[in-house]
Amino acid sequence: MKRPWNIISPPVYSLATVDEVGKLNMNICTYVSAVSMKPKMYSIAVDYDTKTYKNIKSNDKAVLQLLSTSNLRVIRKLGKTSGFSSDKSRYLTSFGLIEQWRGFDVLKGASALIELNKKQIIDFEGDHAIFLFEVIKFKTISENNVLSFQHLVDSKLIL
Repeated sequence: MKRPWNIISPPVYSLATVDEVGKLNMNICTYVSAVSMKPKMYSIAVDYDTKTYKNIKSNDKAVLQLLSTSNLRVIRKLGKTSGFSSDKSRYLTSFGLIEQWRGFDVLKGASALIELNKKQIIDFEGDHAIFLFEVIKFKTISENNVLSFQHLVDSKLIL
């Protein structure tokens, strides 16, 4: 039997952030939720021990990427390796998987792109912090083939 939080199959996102010298990093996020309509806001849980957390603490801008099934091949690199020890930007660039959108490096093939501006950080006991972001701009690329948590299970990336 599945755990309650795994009964539904939420979409899989990647948060594109940059560090203090402009170096790109991307992670995998499934704890993502729209939390306000006006202004449009997202809540994103980010693990404290990640490069993404460090980047967002020092930079207000990020791009939330709604992944598609074509992005499945990069899940292991983005979600199972640390940006502290792996140059994800170089990896993605070497395979031609990066493109530009509104001055940001983003993954090719994503279903949607959402430019975010950090508004608040909620640090609490646990392994993730909650970041609240306001939506600045967005682009829907495709409503088909959105990558879901179930795709990760079916591909044996999550057991």
